[in-house]
Amino acid sequence: MGEIESVLEKYQIRPTAIRLLMYKFLRERNIAVTLNDIESGFEKSDRTTLYRTIKTFEKKGLVHQIDDGTGVAKYALDEKQVEDGLPQDLHLHFHCESCNETVCLTDHKIPHISLPQGYISRDMNLVIKGVCDKCSGK
Repeated sequence: MGEIESVLEKYQIRPTAIRLLMYKFLRERNIAVTLNDIESGFEKSDRTTLYRTIKTFEKKGLVHQIDDGTGVAKYALDEKQVEDGLPQDLHLHFHCESCNETVCLTDHKIPHISLPQGYISRDMNLVIKGVCDKCSGK
């Protein structure tokens, strides 16, 4: 069994051909991608199949969706999470206003926040906006 098949099976995802290709596609990128980015990478695949695949990955915890304020959902594979087999962590994201790329800053965790009694959190998303290292030239 190959490496990708092992990862998918660890997340209880049946390793079909499109799922193997989608995982490889996401792993090869260091940035969060939109559904349009995925469609561009899989021109001969059905849009519905691609959407269902990314949603399956999200539901199983293999990828997470990022709302970076652009109005378009982006998806990212957390390579550290996959390697360690850890549950999804809460980390910072950085959105570059120059190149429009969004990246996960997995080494920078969001601290636990105590909510008032009766409040129940479901998700947390912290996006820092600015200029990335590539665009700033530093």
